[in-house]
Amino acid sequence: MKITRYKKVQKYLKFYYNNYGFHQPYQVLIDGTFCFTAFKEQINIRDQIPKYLNSQAKLLTTRCIIVETEKIAKKAHGALTILKQYGIHECGHKEPIAGSNCILSMIGKRNDKHYILATQDRDLQDKLREKSGVPLLYFHNKAPTLEKPSQASYAKAGQSLEGNPFMFITETQNEALKTMKQVLGVEQKVEEPKIIPKKKKQHNPNPLSCKKKKKKPLNNKKAETVSEGKIRKRKKKKLPKHVKEQLKSVASN
Repeated sequence: MKITRYKKVQKYLKFYYNNYGFHQPYQVLIDGTFCFTAFKEQINIRDQIPKYLNSQAKLLTTRCIIVETEKIAKKAHGALTILKQYGIHECGHKEPIAGSNCILSMIGKRNDKHYILATQDRDLQDKLREKSGVPLLYFHNKAPTLEKPSQASYAKAGQSLEGNPFMFITETQNEALKTMKQVLGVEQKVEEPKIIPKKKKQHNPNPLSCKKKKKKPLNNKKAETVSEGKIRKRKKKKLPKHVKEQLKSVASN
């Protein structure tokens, strides 16, 4: 197998593993058209499918598919013998229905059992492309080919990732991770939203603040006291008359 084909297969399987919970061994649900092409082109499905997926795979079918193939056993006798080699998953139909309808009922709305559908039926392929999480496997140029995930699968995966804090983790894996954290006593830190401070706009300066300050005149009273302090002289104290007379009498004696 070429390296580019190998890389594509691993890329698609990783997509289904991360977003829809697919895991090994992969369950490959096979119908009569796929076995008929394998018988016609002489392809060994049991060897080629696990080798192509590079992993373990369970090859499965249903009773309704076997009954449908038995009805055209003359044309598809080899396909019937191939189908009977694989395991049978119970579809729950008491009376057998058409193989395509049986497969659609097995897939359901969400493909909870994680089937990889192997079919050459074009109409069935178109119906399953409208469902999310359904890998399609078919023969192209005598080689098994896993189709690129449909737009519905990509859209559903995008919706699940929007509310998921961990990229490429399914809801079940996220719940298991939370329970493990609770058991181990590890609390997840909730980051507070960062408040970005607003930048202040630059304003023009106040025109009044640009004016020169005027010198305030001193109060009149203070000016008078200062001026008086410069001119005022000390007043001499006058002696009373009787004191002067006594001093004179003492001086004459």
